[in-house]
Amino acid sequence: MPSVSSPSAPSPVWLDQIRLESARAQPVYLQLVDELTRLMSEGVLTEGQHLPAERVLAAELGVSRTTVKRAYDHLREAHNLSTHGRGGTVVRHAPRVAPELARLKGFSKEMEELGMTPSTQVLSRRIVLDRTMASVFKRPSTAQFLQITRVRLADGCPMSREVAWYDLTAAPELADWDGQGSAYGLLQATCGIALERADQSVEAVMSDAEETRVFGFERPGPCLLLKRHTYATNGQLVEYVEGTFRGDAYAYRHTMKP
Repeated sequence: MPSVSSPSAPSPVWLDQIRLESARAQPVYLQLVDELTRLMSEGVLTEGQHLPAERVLAAELGVSRTTVKRAYDHLREAHNLSTHGRGGTVVRHAPRVAPELARLKGFSKEMEELGMTPSTQVLSRRIVLDRTMASVFKRPSTAQFLQITRVRLADGCPMSREVAWYDLTAAPELADWDGQGSAYGLLQATCGIALERADQSVEAVMSDAEETRVFGFERPGPCLLLKRHTYATNGQLVEYVEGTFRGDAYAYRHTMKP
């Protein structure tokens, strides 16, 4: 009895929108990364959508399976794809958040209010003497500061990389802080410092080499740089932070009244 082959699954319609050129200097796998990222940003590939298996997509596009695997791996590192065992490869966009700028609150509180789980990776932590920071904080050059560099994550996705300085003259208890959790919570609950306000500026920047690595970008991408001076009720500056937030995830809101 002759065998009957089952019909193959139809090709996804979005495949026709992918353009790969072997003559270009850019590696083909990076072209594929760019094309898939573009389709995600345009809403053609949506959250939770399944992508073809590596061998299937390779055959459809006429490229090697290694090319597709490298592209998929890159997008996984950038948190744009996830793999769920037999469930295959699934589109996963970086979380989009639109926090309100009007209130003084830390990253952890902000993410919790948005229904997300915050976490932290501490990249470096040291106690320093820094003439520039001493000038910023209006302290003598012999004053000590805690300098801490952290990656802040929401639902496991890196959202920002921040470098913060804390005045150990005003808050000596922070000398033993490991960098986990909320600095504002510690300043108020452990150090007994009541916070009054924060002056904050926002500017558009491109990610530097370290931020590009942390965010999983293949090349420098647009980000928001927030510089914040946080003051206690006695007028003393207790924190200075420079935080770079990924531009594909953040859209800040601010309500203006007449």
